[in-house]
Amino acid sequence: MLFRILCKDEFRSLVGIFLESTEVIGPRKIDTGRDGKPVHQYLPVTSFAEIDLGYETTEIPAKTYFLPYKENLSTWRFSDDDWNQEISYRLQPRALIGLHACDINALLKLDKVMAREFYPSPYYISRRTNTFIVGIDHEPCVGGFCRSLGTDMVDRGFDLFLTDLGDRYFVAIDSDRGFTTLQRVAVREVTEQDTREYLAVRRKIASGFGPNLDVKQLPNLLDIEFESEVWNKWGSKCLSCGSCAMVCPTCYCYGVSEQVSMNFAEGAKVKSLYSCSLADFAQVAGGHNFRPKRESRLKYRYYHQHRGFVEAYDEPKCVGCGRCGRVCLAGINPPDIIRDMLAEEARI
Repeated sequence: MLFRILCKDEFRSLVGIFLESTEVIGPRKIDTGRDGKPVHQYLPVTSFAEIDLGYETTEIPAKTYFLPYKENLSTWRFSDDDWNQEISYRLQPRALIGLHACDINALLKLDKVMAREFYPSPYYISRRTNTFIVGIDHEPCVGGFCRSLGTDMVDRGFDLFLTDLGDRYFVAIDSDRGFTTLQRVAVREVTEQDTREYLAVRRKIASGFGPNLDVKQLPNLLDIEFESEVWNKWGSKCLSCGSCAMVCPTCYCYGVSEQVSMNFAEGAKVKSLYSCSLADFAQVAGGHNFRPKRESRLKYRYYHQHRGFVEAYDEPKCVGCGRCGRVCLAGINPPDIIRDMLAEEARI
C-alpha cells in the first residue's frame, strides 16, 4: 500500500473535482437529536461545505447505496402477442466521501456474499465498482464495539483513506484509480515526522475505545448455549419490528415480489430488504412457521452473525457499529447479550 500527505486545501480541491463530473455522497448534518448531538446521514452534496467529516456516526449505513431497501430487478411490458423485458444496472460513477472503517469493513463482508464467484449479484457489483470510496479515521462512537471485532481499522476495500493530522491528511492509497485520482492535486511523500504523528493519532483513537469484548469463543459458545435462558430473557423484550436489520450495514436478507398493473399490460419484479426478526420471515407455503417465537428469531439473528457467517467466511458478520442497539425500541444491545452469554459460560 502507498502513503502520501495531502493538505486539507488540496483535499477540498479534490472533492471539487469530483463534484464537477460525478455524484458525490457524504455525511451531512440533517437534525439534532434529543441528546443534543447532531444527526448525520449519507446524502448527495453539491458543495464541500455540506460535508461534515467530523461526524460521530450515521444511523442509516452506507449500505443503502449498494443494497437499496427497494429496487426493480426487471420491468416488462406486453404488446399484442409479444413482450419486452428491461434490466438495468448502475453505470453512473459516484464518490462516497467520509466512510468510517467499520462501514468499509461492512462492505467487504457484503462483497463476500454479493460479489462471490458463484451467483454474484450484478446489481450490487455495478454499484460497488462504480463507487469511489474515501474513508476517514474517527474517534470511537457511543455504543460502538468495533475494536472488539477488529473492524476499527481497515487496510482494503477503499480507494483513499484519510487520517487527520491537523493541517493535513495522512492518506493510504488502495487502488489504481485512487493513485491516479490523487495525481490531480498536489501531494507529497511521507516524512518520519508525518509517520510519528500518524502513529500517535492511531494510539489516541485506540485508547478511546471502551472495555474489550472477548468474541473469540463466541461461535463455539453459541452452539453450547443453543438452549440458553439468555435467549428467553432478551427475546421476550423483542418487538419483532426489524429495525435492527434495517440499520445494520451487513444484513442482506430480502424478499422478491412481482407487481402487475391493473390492465395486465406491464409489471415489475421488485426486491425489498427484509429482516429475520419479522414474524413471517420463516413462514412457508401452507402457513407453517419454523421460527414462530421472538426468542428463536433473535437467537438465529445472532447465530448467523457470529456463528454461521464465521463458518462460511472465517469472520463474524457483525462489525460492532452499534447501530442496532441505538435504534432498538426495546433496548436490546449486542454487547449486553454477548456479556450474558460469556457470564453463562463462566457459570458452567
